[in-house]
Amino acid sequence: MSASLASEKCQVCRPDSPTVTPDEARGLLADLPGWEIVVRDGMDQLSGDFEFANFAEALAFTNRVGALAEEADHHPAITTEWGRVNVRWWTHSIGGLHRNDFIMAARASSAA
Repeated sequence: MSASLASEKCQVCRPDSPTVTPDEARGLLADLPGWEIVVRDGMDQLSGDFEFANFAEALAFTNRVGALAEEADHHPAITTEWGRVNVRWWTHSIGGLHRNDFIMAARASSAA
């Protein structure tokens, strides 16, 4: 996982902000082991699964990601189950992926 990506500052997104190109996405994904691009509700989203020994550890990770999301004002979909958490990032205002989503995925990976 790229420490430099996780340390980048998220930019303010507006509806006219550009989505990442397929080439940019491939390059950024190379720095995010375990993450993939999925299409959900017609939009590209970054999806990462994290495994834990029990529910308490999964919930603690969920809370760490939630704190990171609040700090950046960029919020994912998080599904927490016994021993497993799925995190999906995308930028609602542009209906797809922005560099911010990759930055936040890197931060989530660092929090695991």
